[in-house]
Amino acid sequence: MNNVKTSFSIRDMENLSGIKAHTIRIWEKRYNLFSPERTDTNIRTYNLESLQKLLNVTLLYKNGYKISKIAKLGDEKIPSLVKEIISLKSEKSHAINAFKLAMLNFDQSLFLRTYNELMEEKSFSQIFNEVFIPLLNELGLLWQTNTISPAHEHFISNLIKQKIYTHTEKLQLESPTKHDEVYVLFLPENEIHELGLLYINYQLALHGHKTIYLGQTMPIDSLEDLFKYYDNVQFVSYFTVSPSKGDINGYFEKIEAVLQKSPGSKFWVLGHQVQEIGEDRPKGAIKIFKNIDQLIESL
Repeated sequence: MNNVKTSFSIRDMENLSGIKAHTIRIWEKRYNLFSPERTDTNIRTYNLESLQKLLNVTLLYKNGYKISKIAKLGDEKIPSLVKEIISLKSEKSHAINAFKLAMLNFDQSLFLRTYNELMEEKSFSQIFNEVFIPLLNELGLLWQTNTISPAHEHFISNLIKQKIYTHTEKLQLESPTKHDEVYVLFLPENEIHELGLLYINYQLALHGHKTIYLGQTMPIDSLEDLFKYYDNVQFVSYFTVSPSKGDINGYFEKIEAVLQKSPGSKFWVLGHQVQEIGEDRPKGAIKIFKNIDQLIESL
């Protein structure tokens, strides 16, 4: 079965490009940039080539080209001009668009080519912060609006995970340079969103710390096993959907009970579920961070 998405509504085009549907219609009527097909009920549908063209036109438009000039370039000139203007300013948008197309087509080769081109100019940390994080933020919105399916999201997320694993492993082949504490990273029970935590693990290794990555859906009671081997354990977790906001205080109480068995140990947490909790609560050995950058700055 062919699972590649080849037909897009004008709302899909808007969500993927960031250009309003009304503007797309104007570009279509006034400048003949696109030739959508129409359903029996007169609803516009666009093919993959139209999406690719819109993404390229969007990049040119956002880099100062007037739409009237773009319309005169022709279908062959637009892609070549896009390649010419790729620079530090436009590279991010170009890469995000390429990754979107790779996702929509389940095209691993396009993902890898785009990623390798970025690696020629940037560090992995730069790629993650400047490209992957904005991409993932956009994907969340695309998923909510049914522009992409869970299969698309899982496909691109797992390719990004592969890159985090690869770069983390390279760092872990060398012995940690800091030995005052060990960082133990885990997700609470029923939490499976681990991209953020994986990247924190990479950053900790990059800063020379010893890390132990326990991964998804970890029972609190099992954390006590670490105290048999280490005195100062720095637990780190990421709450995206679990525990629920109503259960967070109870979760913190259980964590505090665990930490009391090792007075030098602490618990750091960040993620969507704790964003509304003030930084002064809870206190003691538990600390809440607004984002990954803030956590990294505290290392």
